[in-house]
Amino acid sequence: MNDYNLQQAQAFYRILEETIGKLPADVRERLYRPSAENCVKDVVLTELCRQFEECGCDLDRQYAKYNRSEYFFADIVEPGRVYEIGYPRCLCPQVDAGFVKAPTHCECSRQSILFVYRELIPDRTVRVETLRTVLAGDSECRFRVTVE
Repeated sequence: MNDYNLQQAQAFYRILEETIGKLPADVRERLYRPSAENCVKDVVLTELCRQFEECGCDLDRQYAKYNRSEYFFADIVEPGRVYEIGYPRCLCPQVDAGFVKAPTHCECSRQSILFVYRELIPDRTVRVETLRTVLAGDSECRFRVTVE
């Protein structure tokens, strides 16, 4: 891809992000959900399912054992119910490629987390709140997960 085409592609995604950012939250959720699921459905979901099963399908045990890596962290805030999970840096390939810069895009991460929890604990209601993101200027991406 030559410089002109790269600049055009980056401009396209910037305009798209700005437009998506103006939409109602429920519409943004529906737009990001398919891409978020596609992003994590193979490698990430497979590994998290493996960990979950290894730990007796207990999130507290999983997060106590696998709470820190170069790609992920998990803190137990209220055992069995509230967790803060995230990434020590932005891991999004779209960000790495220079196509995405707006914090609006972090809805994709929130949707991927929701998808993983729906797969791990389908019989429970899960809420995910975005607390901090690298694209918003923070040093890490952090989400609060509440399991009902």
